[in-house]
Amino acid sequence: MKLFTFLLLVSLTFSYAATKKATMNPDTLNGTWIPVKQEFAGSILPAEAFEKQKLIISDSNYTVIAESIDKGIVKYKDEKIDIYGKEGPNEGKHFTAIYKFENLPTGQAGEELTICYNLSGDSYPQTFETKGKPMYFLSVFKKESTK
Repeated sequence: MKLFTFLLLVSLTFSYAATKKATMNPDTLNGTWIPVKQEFAGSILPAEAFEKQKLIISDSNYTVIAESIDKGIVKYKDEKIDIYGKEGPNEGKHFTAIYKFENLPTGQAGEELTICYNLSGDSYPQTFETKGKPMYFLSVFKKESTK
């Protein structure tokens, strides 16, 4: 009976661990991110549109380098982001977004960050889809290697 109880306890523990939602430390997002795919309102943008862009995250601060430089504050909670522009073309603006972070599989070494922004800032996107949503912008980033 003790063996059965032990096995049941171990089984329940592993079952709970497998279904428990992983929590990510936002510090994991720190670094320089290079866009590899972008789409706006359902249309995929050509690589030339973002080939010189970078997103730099340092704790709760961000810098976007594109045609201009944009800086501000990011606040994370439950895979959601609030973005507050402090300097640059988005100064004074508030954007909402959702994100997902993934370690890429072996053979595709690195990390990937996907962010779906609602540029109107009035609600968070529910999915990573932009089709039919004229104010939604999706960007997939790969973390720049520090080597």
